[in-house]
Amino acid sequence: MEVQTTRFGTVDIAEDRVITFPKGILGFQDLKRYCLLQPDDDACFFWLQCLDDPALAFVVTDPNLFVPDYAVPIRADQMGDMDLEKLDDAQVFVIVNKVGSTLTGNLQGPIVVNTIQRVAEQFVLAEKRWTTRYELLRQSQRVKTAAG
Repeated sequence: MEVQTTRFGTVDIAEDRVITFPKGILGFQDLKRYCLLQPDDDACFFWLQCLDDPALAFVVTDPNLFVPDYAVPIRADQMGDMDLEKLDDAQVFVIVNKVGSTLTGNLQGPIVVNTIQRVAEQFVLAEKRWTTRYELLRQSQRVKTAAG
């Protein structure tokens, strides 16, 4: 299917790449259909593009690339809501924001995707260890010098 986006123009998305959020994403509960766009094969950041609103896309990443001990506790009832038979079928992402020269991740509100059924939910973790602006990466500042 062809999808119009404001960032990438028209993008062709296979039907089996559509991820459905039955409850939506926090702040966007009415928008249910998304897809992951991968800039290249080695990318660690992806775009979670909304298929219902061409202007809405989130930068997301796998938090374990930056925080190896990060884990999302998934209860049995949550697994049932997502038709998740086993935890190995789940992929976790966090929404990334740029704050100054730092990239932060919302580790308190992870997105869990059932990779088999392509159903996802944004969880809200009660554990205060994680924040909504957890520092993932600080962009290095490059200093340009004039050749003399």
